[in-house]
Amino acid sequence: MSSKLFRQNKIKEILQRHQVDSQDELVHLLKSEGIEITQATLSRDFSDLGVIRVRTEEGSRYVISQQESGSQVSRLIRYEVLNVASNENVIVVRTLAGRAQGVGHFFDRLNKPEILGTIAGDDTILIIPTSINHIPGLVKFFHSLMDEGEESGKA
Repeated sequence: MSSKLFRQNKIKEILQRHQVDSQDELVHLLKSEGIEITQATLSRDFSDLGVIRVRTEEGSRYVISQQESGSQVSRLIRYEVLNVASNENVIVVRTLAGRAQGVGHFFDRLNKPEILGTIAGDDTILIIPTSINHIPGLVKFFHSLMDEGEESGKA
């Protein structure tokens, strides 16, 4: 696991376990976990993860916005996915080198009932549908994600 992925996973873990109300507090909590991080890197991680600050009854806190996180990642799909192909049994997605795991993780987080599971290598993702009947719809869906990214890039 890359250090960035490890750090971002740790940020998600901390935000789920603790009510964090400042970036300084999160930097301190990460340091206690053995992770040194600058404010600039934390801000980039917040953007990547879709971390937002919300008001709760207990006060302000940082949370991961599923909507914001998904929209940030879906914009990257256009750039990271090179090709989507299928046969009678599975779907294969080709990505830029080193990006298959991140894209595969995004696909997993979509929680689509038509997807039984994904296996990601360095630049290839194997998507196993729950039924071969779902393959055409999933391929169309993945192409639409790529087209959405293209359209938002033109705006």
